[in-house]
Amino acid sequence: MLRIVLTSCAVLVIAVVMAMTGRGGGNFYVPLLVAAGQPMHQAAASGQFILIAAASMGMLVFHKHRMVDWKLALVIDPPTDVMAFVGGYTSHLVSGLALKILLAGLLVVAGVCMLLKVRARPAPGPARFGFWRRRFGDEEYVVNLWLALPLTAAAGLAAGAVGISGGSFKVPLMVLACGVPMRVAVGTSSAMVAATALMGFLGHASVGHFDYTWAVPVAAVAVVGGFVGGKLAVTTRPKVLKQIFAVTTLAAAIFMIVNAVLSA
Repeated sequence: MLRIVLTSCAVLVIAVVMAMTGRGGGNFYVPLLVAAGQPMHQAAASGQFILIAAASMGMLVFHKHRMVDWKLALVIDPPTDVMAFVGGYTSHLVSGLALKILLAGLLVVAGVCMLLKVRARPAPGPARFGFWRRRFGDEEYVVNLWLALPLTAAAGLAAGAVGISGGSFKVPLMVLACGVPMRVAVGTSSAMVAATALMGFLGHASVGHFDYTWAVPVAAVAVVGGFVGGKLAVTTRPKVLKQIFAVTTLAAAIFMIVNAVLSA
């Protein structure tokens, strides 16, 4: 019980920061749960259950402030969701150590990418097949579906296997590859995070990885964190959000690498 209480306190802080950046926080929840004593596969299932709770609350806040591009989410998220279920369902075929190493490597890539400076993009030209021109509020951008769909599918497979939502990969994809403004990417990612986490969770739960005695109380705390983080994101400058995203992603990678080394 003491470990659950201490874990819940840590999750509250993590949920606030992760909701601010459009991520569920699985890249922190999973290492935290592993460090608290849960086996990797159970931690992955519990982490995704927590993600569903926190991301859903954040999504409601962002939707209220018109920061969720629902059309964009409905187009690029389904491949992620399907592959997240596949990743969760087949995760038992891969060792826990291998999953930790995979997660750490992917987080390093995502964090470094978000430290890159985004170049100003020219105004969208004539429409081309596979390049979706979007206008959302005062923003206009072009989504390269040839790039976005395969990458989101790959991100979903990896995310489902290791117990995260894929927000760490979706936000850089939207910002760097599709030109989506950071604030819109954060809001839209929150909606996709909840859906992807649900599919990954179902995959894990179907093979018996779910431990409700840990997940339910911690998820209740994460809901509060998701609400507070969403409110803070609305008033935070996009540049600051981008920096917080990069730093916390790299911190999660280091945390997972250390955990993998100690448990090897």
